[in-house]
Parts: sequence; C-alpha cells; structure tokens
Amino acid sequence: MIRRLLRGLYFVTPEAVAGRTGLVAAALRGGARLVQYRDKSGDGGRRLAEARRLAEHCRESGALFLVNDDVELTAAIGADGVHLGEDDAGIGKARAVLGPECVIGASCYDDLERARSAIAAGADYVAFGSVYPSPTKPRARRADLDLLRRAHRELDAPICAIGGITPENAAPVVAAGANMIAVIQGISEAADPEIAARRLQALFATG
Repeated sequence: MIRRLLRGLYFVTPEAVAGRTGLVAAALRGGARLVQYRDKSGDGGRRLAEARRLAEHCRESGALFLVNDDVELTAAIGADGVHLGEDDAGIGKARAVLGPECVIGASCYDDLERARSAIAAGADYVAFGSVYPSPTKPRARRADLDLLRRAHRELDAPICAIGGITPENAAPVVAAGANMIAVIQGISEAADPEIAARRLQALFATG
C-alpha cells in the first residue's frame, strides 16, 4: 500500500516562511502527491502550528505529508512520514517511535551502498541527489542520471530524485527511473507555482 503512494511530484517547502502555506496549496492544486515540511528554525511553537495546518491541507487533497528530520514533530502531529538525512535519527529509532505504518525516507546522496543499508534498516524510499546543480544546496554531492538508472535496476524500493529539478529538466529524471521527483525552487520560484506543479506531475500520468 505505502509503495503505491510513493510516486509523483514531491514538493519540499522552502526555508522562507512567508508565503509557504500558499505555495503548498498551489502545489497540491497542481497535483503534488507528497509534501515535505522543511523548517530548520528553532521556533517550535510556530513549526508545530504550521505543520498541523499543512498536514490538514494534504489530507484534504489526498497527498502524503512528511516532516524533514524531526521525528518528534512527526509523531506530535500524526504526519504520514519523516525524511531523514545522514545526521538525523536512525531509521530503526524512528520506526520504533513512529510505528510500522509511518513512511520513512532516507537521503542517500550519491551512494548506492548507503541506499542498500537504508532499505535493509527499513526505509520505505531512498532519495538521491543533487541530480542537477541546486541553488538550495550549491555544495551538494551530485547523483547523475546513470546513478538513478542503476538504482532503479538494483534497488527494491521507490527512488526519489532531488536537486535542481524544474519543469524544463525533469523528464530525463523520470525516464531514468525516479518514482518521485522532489522539487523546491522549481515550484517556489516559478511565475505560476500551480502550473509548474501541474507540468511536473504530468510526467507521471502514464507508465
């Protein structure tokens, strides 16, 4: 059941708070199937209230709502899942807190062996990137299309691609085997975020 849902446009919220709720609404209207709440600020009360509000928007749209890094916040609002990086809580620890139905994603950067270990530990999907140069993380490790093709062939889990993905360059990423494309500025900086989201989600309309 979970794996069937892990497909399509995955909108990751930008760091700037202003306008973030509107961007999530636009991405959902455009067909986003997953939303990740990413906020590194220390304002716990605001983060809790905002995450609850965005989670409700996702439920109304039938999209999954995940939290970046924060297992406690994920549990507190009953989010659909959490996405973990290399410096975050371990997958096993997160699973113990969140239970078997919660989606756990793992950043694997450019490392297939890390992805294999994450899947063995119980990750529901693995993410690779940056696929393209990313203005959000200009120093990020790069995961090219050949790596995505190998991951698609060799790994028994849905694959998410992230990093510099826009409506103009996303098609080769999907063709390489990405089950999900995680997008930040390709939507948040678009002239019309809803149209950008619609173009990205349309890549998953067939196949």
